[in-house]
Amino acid sequence: MTAPTPPVPPFRDPRLPFADRVEDLLSRLTPEEKTAFLHQFAPAVPRLGIGAFRTGQEALHGVAWMGPATVFPQAVGLGATWNPELVRRVGDAVSREVRAMRAKDDRVGLNVWAPTVNLLRHPLWGRNEEGYSEDPKLTSAIATAYTHGLRGDHPAYWRTAPVLKHWLAHNNETDRSTTSSSVRPRVLHEYDLRAFRETVEAGAVAGVMPAYNLVNGRPNHVSPYLAEHLRTWTDEELLVCSDAGAPSNLVDSEHYFDTHEEATAASLLAGVDSFTDHGTDSSRITGRLRGALERGLLTEADLDRAVRRQLSVRFRLGEFDPEDDPHAATGAFDTPAHRALAQEAAEQAIVLLRNDGLLPLAAGTRIAVVGLLADECKLDWYSGTLLHRSTPLEGLAGRFGARQVEFAEGVDRVRLRTAAGTFLHVPPAEDAPDAVRGAEGALDPALLSGRTDLPPLTTDAAGTELALADWGEGVLTLRDPGGRYLSVAEDGFLRASADQPGGWVVQETFRLEPHGNGHLLRHLGTGRHVCVSADGVKVAEQDPEVFELVVAERGEDAVARAAAAADVVVVVAGNDPHINGRETEDRTTLRLPGHQERLLRAARAANPATVLALVSSYPYAVDAADLPAVLWTAHGGQAAGTALARVLAGDVVPAGRLPQTWYADDADLPGLLDYDVIGSRQTYLYFEGTPLFPFGHGLSYTSFAYGGLTARAEGEAVRVRFTVTNTGDRAGAEVAQLYGRAVAAPVPRPRRELLGHRRLVLGPGETAEVSIDVPLSAFAFWDVAQDRPRVEPGPYELLAGASSEDVRLRTVLTPAGEPALPRPVAADGLAPAGFDEQSGIEIVDRTKAAGDAVTPVDGGTGELVYRACDFGTGVAQMTVEVSGGGTVEVSLDDGPLLAALSTATPTPGPYDYVVLGAPVAAAGVHDVRLRLRGPLRLAHVGFSG
Repeated sequence: MTAPTPPVPPFRDPRLPFADRVEDLLSRLTPEEKTAFLHQFAPAVPRLGIGAFRTGQEALHGVAWMGPATVFPQAVGLGATWNPELVRRVGDAVSREVRAMRAKDDRVGLNVWAPTVNLLRHPLWGRNEEGYSEDPKLTSAIATAYTHGLRGDHPAYWRTAPVLKHWLAHNNETDRSTTSSSVRPRVLHEYDLRAFRETVEAGAVAGVMPAYNLVNGRPNHVSPYLAEHLRTWTDEELLVCSDAGAPSNLVDSEHYFDTHEEATAASLLAGVDSFTDHGTDSSRITGRLRGALERGLLTEADLDRAVRRQLSVRFRLGEFDPEDDPHAATGAFDTPAHRALAQEAAEQAIVLLRNDGLLPLAAGTRIAVVGLLADECKLDWYSGTLLHRSTPLEGLAGRFGARQVEFAEGVDRVRLRTAAGTFLHVPPAEDAPDAVRGAEGALDPALLSGRTDLPPLTTDAAGTELALADWGEGVLTLRDPGGRYLSVAEDGFLRASADQPGGWVVQETFRLEPHGNGHLLRHLGTGRHVCVSADGVKVAEQDPEVFELVVAERGEDAVARAAAAADVVVVVAGNDPHINGRETEDRTTLRLPGHQERLLRAARAANPATVLALVSSYPYAVDAADLPAVLWTAHGGQAAGTALARVLAGDVVPAGRLPQTWYADDADLPGLLDYDVIGSRQTYLYFEGTPLFPFGHGLSYTSFAYGGLTARAEGEAVRVRFTVTNTGDRAGAEVAQLYGRAVAAPVPRPRRELLGHRRLVLGPGETAEVSIDVPLSAFAFWDVAQDRPRVEPGPYELLAGASSEDVRLRTVLTPAGEPALPRPVAADGLAPAGFDEQSGIEIVDRTKAAGDAVTPVDGGTGELVYRACDFGTGVAQMTVEVSGGGTVEVSLDDGPLLAALSTATPTPGPYDYVVLGAPVAAAGVHDVRLRLRGPLRLAHVGFSG
C-alpha cells in the first residue's frame, strides 16, 4: 500500500487568502522562533521548510552595496525630472535587477529600503541627495511612482517590498541620534506627514523606517504617530523596520530608557516590527526581547503582532508560492533597455538655470572642459558599483570629437618635502591587481577595509608629484599620477590604493595644518598626523612630520590656458558625495569650495564664453550674474557625461526643473535644527526673500505660452484647465505647474503651494490642454483650534506657470469652506503645543508613551499665543499642569498680567507633574498669552467656573 500524502498545511495553500495563511503559519511558530524573526536577519525554520529572510536591501537609485548594477541619477536628480512616469520605469528596472541579482546571490534582499521621502527643507542637510523635493506634493508624486515601479503591477504578488525612509522630520546629520525636531501641529500635518501619507495611501508601500532623531522630545522609534497616523492610512499590514543601531541608541546615546529591555519593549509596542541592530548578530536583540517577556513588559501577543506584519510582506513577495510567483522569472540585469533608461533619466534630470544664448553649442565648437569633476563619474553611499561610466569629458569628446575638446582638471600639482629634504614617494606596484571598492558586494559596506597588498609610501630625493584637490573647509584629497588616491588602511600606513574616496569613514581625506614654517598633514579618517618612519609613511599619535608644500602648478593656471585656447569653456564644478555633505555630515555653507571658485574665476577671466555645469547633491549659492550659461544636475549615474554632452549640444532640449529653492546666501537660511517651516518662513512655501533660482525653475531651448485658464468646482474637487503652446522652433518638454494661495488668510499660509503639474512634450507650434483635478481638501490648513483640517471660506488664487515665480495665468476660486470657531477653552482648556505663535519655545514629550508639552528653549523664557479663546459666560479659576521648576504667566490680548503660577520646588523629574491653580476672571473671546520662565514643562492649561 502507498502511504497517504500528508495534508498541505493551510499556510502552503495558495488558494487561501494571505491573511488566513499568515495566521496559520503564526500559530505553528514557537515563542522562540517568533522572537528570532524580529531581528533584521530572521533565521530559517527548517522544521516548517521556511527559509531565512532579511529586511533591508538598499535601492535608492539602483541596487546598492551588492556589487555592479545599473546606476541611475541620485534621488534629488530623479526629483528634478518632475516626471512620475519616468521614475516609475526606473523603479521597475531597479526591482527587476533586484530579482536578477537575488537569483545569483541570496544575500540580495527583496525588502528594499527605498525611497527616501524626507522633505528637502534645508539645503545644508548632508543627505539632501537622498530626497526628492522640498515640496510634499512633488515628493509624494515621485515617491509613489518609484514605489509602484518597485512593487510591480500584479494585484497580489509584489516584485519587491518598498520601505519608506526616514520617519519623521529628519533633516540634520549633526547629532542626529540625540537632537529633537520641534514640530508644531500645523507643520506636522501640513508638511512632514503629507509626503508619507500620500505615498502610503497610493498602495505600493510595504513599510516605513523610523529615523534616528527625536520628534517633540520623543525618539521616532517609540513614536505614537506610527499607530495614530501611519497605520490608519492603509488596510495593508505595514512592516516598520528600525534604522541601523537605533534600538540601542534609545539607551546608549539618547538615554531615554534605563535598560535595553525597556527600550526594546517600548519600540515593539509603538510599532517597530524588525530590529536592525548589531549587524548579523541577532543574539543581543533576541536576548533583550526574552528579557522583556520575562519582566512582563511584553506578551506573546505583542510578538505575534510584529511577526504577522513581517509574514504578510513575505507572502506578498511570493516566498511561500514559488510556483505561482509571477515575478520569479522577471529579473533583468544591465539590459540595453536599462542602459537607455539610465541615459534618459540623466538627460531629464538636467536643469538649465541660465542661458544668454550661448547654448546649445554649435557643431565644430572648440571646447575646454575643466574642473575637478570634468572627468569624474561620482558615486554616493547608496550607489551600486558602476558597470558603465561616462564623464563630462568623455561625453563631450564623444559628441564633438576628441580633437575639439581640451581638458584641464584644475588640481594643484604638488610634492610634499619632509624636514630632512626628501619627498613623499609612491612606490611602483606593477603586479598589484586593479580593485574597485565594493565590487564584490557587502551586506554592510561600512565594514570594508582598505587595501594592504600595495607597498606603503616612502620618501626619496625626487618624490612623486601628487594631484591635490581642496573640496572645501580645507578637506583635501591627494592622488598619484596613476589615478590612485592616498588612503590609510587598518595598519596605519599610507598607500596610493583607492580608486575613489569613499566608505562609511572616508580614509582618503586630509588637512594641511600650518605649523612653524611648514604644515602638518592630518589624516581625517583617523584624526592622526602623518609621520615618516623607517618602515614607511604612516599615521601615528606622535612625531608628526612637518612638510613643505612645493607647488609645481596651480590648478587655475592650467584652467586659464585651456580656456584661452577654446571657443567655449565648460567648467564642471560641484561635490564629491563622500566629502563635506553626506550621511553623518551636514554642510556648513552654500558656497562653492574656494578651490573651485578660483577655477571658475580663472576660466571666466580667460574666456567670457563660460558655461558653469554644476554637478552636485545639493544647491549652491553661486554668482551667476556674469555667466552666460549655468546648468545643474545631480550626480547622474552611469550615463551622466553622455547626458550632459547631449544637452549642451542641443540633441536633447533641457526640461529638468528645480525640486527645491536655491537660496542666494547663507543669511537666507534658518538654523539647521529649526523645523518650523511656517514660523521661520522656510522653503518656497513661505520664504519671503529673493531666491537665486526659485522652486520649479528650469529653462528650455524653446519657448512656451500659456492661455485659457479656467477653474470649475465639481463635487469635492476643482477641475482646472489651461493650454500650453510651444512657440519656439524646436520640439521640447514643458513642465506646466499649478499653484494655489489663500488670498486673505487669517493665519500664515503658503505664499503659493503646488497643487499639481503636467510634463508635456510639444512640437513647434503644437498646443496641448492641461487638466488638473484639485480636491477641495488641498485648500485646507490644520486648524489648531479645532485640531483638524479646515478649508477657510474666502478667495483662493490659482496660478499657472513655468515655476513658482514664473506665473503666466491667474484666476480666483471661492469655495464655501467652514467658518472659524473659537477655541472652547472653558470646556477643554488649552493643549499647549497647539499654539498659533511662539517665541523661544520647543515642544517636548508629555510622557514617554504619548502626548506633547512645551518648554522654554534651554530653560530660559518663552512666549506662546493662542488666538480666539472662548471663555463662554465666564471662568474664575485657572490651572496649569507642569513639571520641573519655573513660572507660568498669563495675560489676555495685550492686557496686563492676570496670574503668575510658580512651582514651590522643582518636581523630581520631567514627567512628575503637579497642578497649580490661581484665580482669574475672563469671559467672551480673547487671545491668551502665556510666558514661561525657567526649566519647566507645561502639559495642560485648564479653566473652570
